[in-house]
Amino acid sequence: MSKTLLVTGAAGFIGANFVHYWARSHPQDRLIAYDALTYAGNLANLDSLQGQPNFSFVHADICDYDRVLATLREHAVDTVVHFAAE
Repeated sequence: MSKTLLVTGAAGFIGANFVHYWARSHPQDRLIAYDALTYAGNLANLDSLQGQPNFSFVHADICDYDRVLATLREHAVDTVVHFAAE
């Protein structure tokens, strides 16, 4: 059964490595990468996943409750992996 994961802090070092690992290990799952792209996040860390049908990037802050809730609903997220640190 496939999952839809929301990964916060996905463009940081640990988050990006997790996203790449998960994409390789679970190709049937959808990945929603969520990051504010502040000092620790770099969108280039996710370049190789851009354009993949099971990958989406959301440039947003986890402190924005309404945006987080909208993203969870829009993508029917069933799993959250939290790496965001600020």
